[in-house]
Amino acid sequence: MEKAEGRNQTPIVKFILLGFGNVPELQPLLFLVFLVIYIVTVAGNILIIALVVTDQHLHIPMYFFLGHLSCLEICYTSTILPRLLASLLTGDRSISVKGCILQLYLFGVMSTTECLLLMAMSYDRYVAICNPLRYDALMNGRVCCQLVAGSWISSFVGCAIVDIFFFRLTFCNSKEIDHFFCDFSPMIKLSCDDTQTLQLVTFTISAIGTIVPCLLVLTSYVCIIATILRIPSTTGRQKAFSTCSSHLIVVIVYYGTLITVYVAPTANTPKVLHKLFSVFYTVLTPMINPVIYSLRNKEVNESLRKAILKLIAFKKSIKINR
Repeated sequence: MEKAEGRNQTPIVKFILLGFGNVPELQPLLFLVFLVIYIVTVAGNILIIALVVTDQHLHIPMYFFLGHLSCLEICYTSTILPRLLASLLTGDRSISVKGCILQLYLFGVMSTTECLLLMAMSYDRYVAICNPLRYDALMNGRVCCQLVAGSWISSFVGCAIVDIFFFRLTFCNSKEIDHFFCDFSPMIKLSCDDTQTLQLVTFTISAIGTIVPCLLVLTSYVCIIATILRIPSTTGRQKAFSTCSSHLIVVIVYYGTLITVYVAPTANTPKVLHKLFSVFYTVLTPMINPVIYSLRNKEVNESLRKAILKLIAFKKSIKINR
């Protein structure tokens, strides 16, 4: 009866993203903070991509994956921040239902692809440390391209299946989404249709796209750590661990916040806290990933140093020629 009544209501064509509250004095500060974060994120990840492309020493599978991860981070943060910045600047928080579903789709694609790319990177580290003699054969260019292409294609297809069900829903319960972007849980609550099938499909695809990669990453690192502990020399152990420490930190940060938002929350969890954790993995993680790889990786540091020296030498040569 409730569902029938819901279908007789006027369908909603626009949502209102409540964001971080309606405090006019806070909007300029939030706009400035998120604008700086967006600029730093894009610049930092473009720098990583440029280093990987231009430096011959970084033309190995580990940095091939890192370059694609940086490209993904730019796309990831661009699905959320430009819309958020526009709403903070203009005060217009409305978004069409189709636009909201599109944002949800792109967000799902990026987050699932990141899980799969992190899994591919952990496999690369597993082969490099646990099976080094076969590394060149197992991680050749063709395999790397297949892993990256498979991550993107499977994410696009899986999230498209979810969106097919989403586009069939009618929204009539409320216009307000108490979030700063179109996330699955807040949107599903606004539907006046039966969403059991959609929730089952979403859970299945999410489990395949996030939980399975997470378990495989954990398995890889159990094997990696076990292999490292069997190395007799301290120097050898340190060298082996340093090759995967950056990736391990990124995995812990990403999956830690993801689990905190989607697995651990209870009915008593404050919505403000939920939003803060969402900010961390959707906005801050793409920004800090280049920093982690730059600080924890000698090859990236060396490549960056060479690039800076070349830039300085180029500027000096221009001044001399003048």
